[in-house]
Amino acid sequence: MTDHDSAAGPLHVVFVCWGNICRSPAAEATFRKLLRERGLSERVTCDSAGTIDQHAGNPPDPRMQTAAKARSLPIGGAARKADDEDFSRAHALLTMDDFNFSELSGLAPSPEAKAKIRPFCDYVSGDVAEVPDPYFGGPSGFEKVLDLLEDGCSRLLDEIEAQLGWTIYPRPSPS
Repeated sequence: MTDHDSAAGPLHVVFVCWGNICRSPAAEATFRKLLRERGLSERVTCDSAGTIDQHAGNPPDPRMQTAAKARSLPIGGAARKADDEDFSRAHALLTMDDFNFSELSGLAPSPEAKAKIRPFCDYVSGDVAEVPDPYFGGPSGFEKVLDLLEDGCSRLLDEIEAQLGWTIYPRPSPS
């Protein structure tokens, strides 16, 4: 995570996968839910994007929507490709796998922008190197992705809070 001056506005995170229809919109929805639960929606913002524009304008994959809905996770938006504005606004661009990391690095407009790219799995517990792409699999793949996203997004937000020294109001008890 890059340094952040709260006077400059909210800290901004962009989640990135290949087509922006499965993993990254689910990460965005997961992170937004955590921000609301922790009372940080005004201090941290997020978005999602892909490294290709093949699915531009499409909603998230219906299978991901179904899996997310089962967890009361609102997911929406329209797929889009990462652009220079993402690199400009974001304090961090978090990629779901090594291929996304490589592709996004190639889109970075400058070395400073490229330095903002990090693997999302840096925040996931255990020995997980990538969030697998569930697109060609069955329902269990979407569930596994959501499990990894919940873990990683929670740990990411814990790190943001710790780095910025934010006092967080009483957190809801785990259900």
